[in-house]
Amino acid sequence: MRLRLAAVIAAIATAIAASNPVVAADAGRGADLARRWCASCHVIGDSSGASQQSSVPQGPPSFLSVARGGSSPDELRAFLSHPHGAMPDLSLTRIEIDDLIAYMTSLR
Repeated sequence: MRLRLAAVIAAIATAIAASNPVVAADAGRGADLARRWCASCHVIGDSSGASQQSSVPQGPPSFLSVARGGSSPDELRAFLSHPHGAMPDLSLTRIEIDDLIAYMTSLR
């Protein structure tokens, strides 16, 4: 009886894991999101900034300066979940936020 119950529990756990896979953050997807949603205000490229200039005078920090600014992934996640100041509310999903953080982290 216990063996049968353990087998049923294992089967249920396997089915739940298969239907709800963990998605790892992807810096490439984060870079794509940054180009699409963030580049109109932030410089998102490498440290040279030669390929892009901020369209906002005295604009917001570049992604590189944010990446090197010492904010933890949890702090970035909290900020991106509830942006404030002049930053628009982009209503990013958790996965999109994690992808943006992975991209910023890759710039360090």
